[in-house]
Amino acid sequence: MRTLAHTITTRAPEGGPAGLADLLAATLPTESRLAVAWSDVRIDGGVSYTGNAPHALIDRARDSLEHLVPSGADAEIVDAWSDAGTHIALAARLSQPLAPGSHVAWLELARRTIGATLAAAQAQARIESLQKSERLQQALYEIADLAGSGLEMQEMLGRIHEVVGGLMQAENFYIVLYDDIRETIRFLYFADQRDPYVADPAQELGLDEMGNSVTVALLRHGQPIFGSSEHVRERLNVPNDPSHGPDSDDWLGVPMRREGRVSGAIVVQNYVQAARYTHEDRTLLEYVAQHILTALDRRQAREQLERRVHERTYELQQANMVLQAEIIERQRAEKLQRALYRITALSVTAGSLERFYADVHSIVGELLYARNFYIALLSADGAQIEFPYSVDERDLTRESRRLARGLTEYVLSTGTALRADRAAITELESTGAVRSFGPLAHCWMGVPLKRDGTVVGAIVVQSYTPEISFEQRDQELLTFVAHHIDSALARKRAQEHLKAAHAELEFRVEARTRELEGANRELRAQIGERVRAEQKLTHQTRHDGLTGLPNRVLLLERLDAAIARMGEPGRPGFAVLFLDLDRFKLVNDSAGHAAGDEMLVEAGRRITATLGEHTLVARLGGDEFAALVEGVDGHAAVESLAAMLLEELGKPMWVAGRELFPSASIGIALWEPRYRQGEEMLRDADAAMYRAKAHGRDRSALFDEEMRAEATRLLDLEADLRRAIFADAFVPHFQPIVRLDDGAVVGHEALLRWNHELHGPLPPAEFIGVGEDSGLIEQVDWLMYRRVFDWMTRNREGYVSINVSPRHFHSETFADRLLQMLDDAGADPRRLRIEITEVALLEDAPRILRMLNVLRGRGVLALLDDFGTGFSALSYLHRFPIQALKIDQSFVAGLGGEMHAESLALVRAILALAGTLGIDTIGEGIETGGQRDILRQLGCEYGQGFLYGRPEPEPPVGDA
Repeated sequence: MRTLAHTITTRAPEGGPAGLADLLAATLPTESRLAVAWSDVRIDGGVSYTGNAPHALIDRARDSLEHLVPSGADAEIVDAWSDAGTHIALAARLSQPLAPGSHVAWLELARRTIGATLAAAQAQARIESLQKSERLQQALYEIADLAGSGLEMQEMLGRIHEVVGGLMQAENFYIVLYDDIRETIRFLYFADQRDPYVADPAQELGLDEMGNSVTVALLRHGQPIFGSSEHVRERLNVPNDPSHGPDSDDWLGVPMRREGRVSGAIVVQNYVQAARYTHEDRTLLEYVAQHILTALDRRQAREQLERRVHERTYELQQANMVLQAEIIERQRAEKLQRALYRITALSVTAGSLERFYADVHSIVGELLYARNFYIALLSADGAQIEFPYSVDERDLTRESRRLARGLTEYVLSTGTALRADRAAITELESTGAVRSFGPLAHCWMGVPLKRDGTVVGAIVVQSYTPEISFEQRDQELLTFVAHHIDSALARKRAQEHLKAAHAELEFRVEARTRELEGANRELRAQIGERVRAEQKLTHQTRHDGLTGLPNRVLLLERLDAAIARMGEPGRPGFAVLFLDLDRFKLVNDSAGHAAGDEMLVEAGRRITATLGEHTLVARLGGDEFAALVEGVDGHAAVESLAAMLLEELGKPMWVAGRELFPSASIGIALWEPRYRQGEEMLRDADAAMYRAKAHGRDRSALFDEEMRAEATRLLDLEADLRRAIFADAFVPHFQPIVRLDDGAVVGHEALLRWNHELHGPLPPAEFIGVGEDSGLIEQVDWLMYRRVFDWMTRNREGYVSINVSPRHFHSETFADRLLQMLDDAGADPRRLRIEITEVALLEDAPRILRMLNVLRGRGVLALLDDFGTGFSALSYLHRFPIQALKIDQSFVAGLGGEMHAESLALVRAILALAGTLGIDTIGEGIETGGQRDILRQLGCEYGQGFLYGRPEPEPPVGDA
């Protein structure tokens, strides 16, 4: 029973359990003294006593809770009892004794009064507990809603701070994220009444920079802790460092964990009241912390998705900008070509030079700003500049003048183009190189006109406003046009001489016109082709290239949309069908990939035809298809649809000249309100498909809670496997391999066992599948290999064989790593055998052959395990350096039984093949003397099985 030695004895205000003593004392003689004590797990313990009660009387009531000592005096009442789990005691000293009948009646009244009062307090405690639970649940809902909202990160965290503040004292609150790989932290959120520190969520701080930080110590400690700053530092062995902020009277920090690893922490602190935080607050903050971490992970995942979408959008925008720039450039080139053509045409058309100059001005004005434009030509003697054409907003008449130091003369004398703004012109004037004539231009650009390499004039444009300036491109364009204008001028002046060649000129102009039109047509065709290519690319990213069906991307989009629509009232349900063709690899291996592709196309056509045009059918890759079936409200309807689909797919089809009878396995996932994303439904349908395959293929399976539990079990098993790798919890068991003639042990096979922390030793069949799927089997194998090699150094006789997963052969360094581990252990490579399966030989034959030859060069031989259970290895035996075949135990088990004839024929064939190729044979799973005798008579040399010994952790030294 709980003691009340540490309960608070200060009198509470009247009302509730605290007023029991005064209430009961009113029913006793005046000046009587009374104390009531109770102990209850729901409302804790307490004591109520009258103001005149001595300490001895109060202690007497408390002690009676544990050990009742009845009173022997008439003026004393001492009693104790239990009521629905509540222990109650009272002690009273009366100013005068009660009559015997009154004594009993008063005790009954006291018991009822105390029981009713404590029951009311218990009810109030339950109400407060429920209210607290409701507040916590509401807080978690709000945190989840905030994680999915569109608020900025700091605003979201501020709102989360408000939510936490509604649960406990949290005016001073911060969140820190921890990267245990990079040894850095980030203060994601920081709010403090006294600490002026301003956190930068993007700034990473190295742990070495933090020095004597209590936060860093909490992350490394990995457990919740609370108390005053001084107490926390003492617990975590952290010296006082004022640079990390002021001390608080009460401090509570809890770590956040992701997959068992500390990934951050949440801290609240109080500067004005010590011992404010309790174990209940710690537990509450731990619970909330994990939900906050989940919220942060969801926000981070969404931000990463938005960032990827933004990057992809930016890439498409950039590609579009490049395309638009190309279009503009081509349009500009086309416009320039038209301008040059018009200039060329002007030189041969009838009309005056003045008209020719005006037309040239019009053409230049289409290419660049040319409101102020003039053409300057040197006179025949080269002493003057003439202006045969000039249009200007401010200089209405431009008279001929003798050569001076104007900007035009600068271009004529240097023979190069000049583009200068007001500042550049002023600088030229300050050097004396030029002198301005007429109104001052803000930007001036002139290019020379040349004939046979000699400057004969210039073309000039200028602006009088800062808003208009000329660029390098304008200069290049005007220079290019000037060259053609000069040629046109020359042709115009020599028009009389060119009349004789007019016919030829027309022909050349016509040919040039056709060339330009062809170029324009080609340009338009290229633009159209680029648009079509973009449309095709968009289609390809959302559809399968072989079957033309939608792909996973489009399917998930439609699934997400279907899930979103389920929020509308009255919407019918939908289902996802995940379909996988059975034994499709056999078609590829036997008839070729082209035949496999033909089969996939026909399967897609049949699925679409069966489910209808309004059902989205997608190919996910390989031989996997999926369908979104809308408008179904029960498993009976969708299972009937799956049966129709299996029947249609099972009809024979002709592929590559062969009649095939395909079949499929279908997994079904019906929509439920728990689904939030299409990926979740697709995952469950995939799991159901594997259940259908496990039950014999050519059938459908509906995802149910049993599958969910199995998926959870596999997920837990994978987590256990990862922890076991870290703890090196794998040990080899050794089974002897004997010579059948005399039973002598020639070697051992090292078999993997896992010492599970809860389930004890586990055989490989319990976890190999999870290890293969997750890729962890390679790490497990390397741990066991090291133990096997260490054992080989202690046991010097016989060989040891180890099983090698096909995944190891994906690495080019496997052979070198295995040999290096042997050398490090000091083990003899010639005593090692590796057991591989037929599947490993089929994946990448050249690479595997190369690895086996490297190992054989050091004396490591290869055994082909489970021989006879595959379908392709016979054609590879003569190519690979195989030392022995291990006859699968399923064939050995059939010897002497109901399947004796079939097993005998298979074993005899295997032994004949091995004898022809000069390969040793080892019979697996020998359990009876009859099986041993048959194998020996057939010529099998070696064997292993329970007849000779079960796998043991360590055989005795010298056993082999």
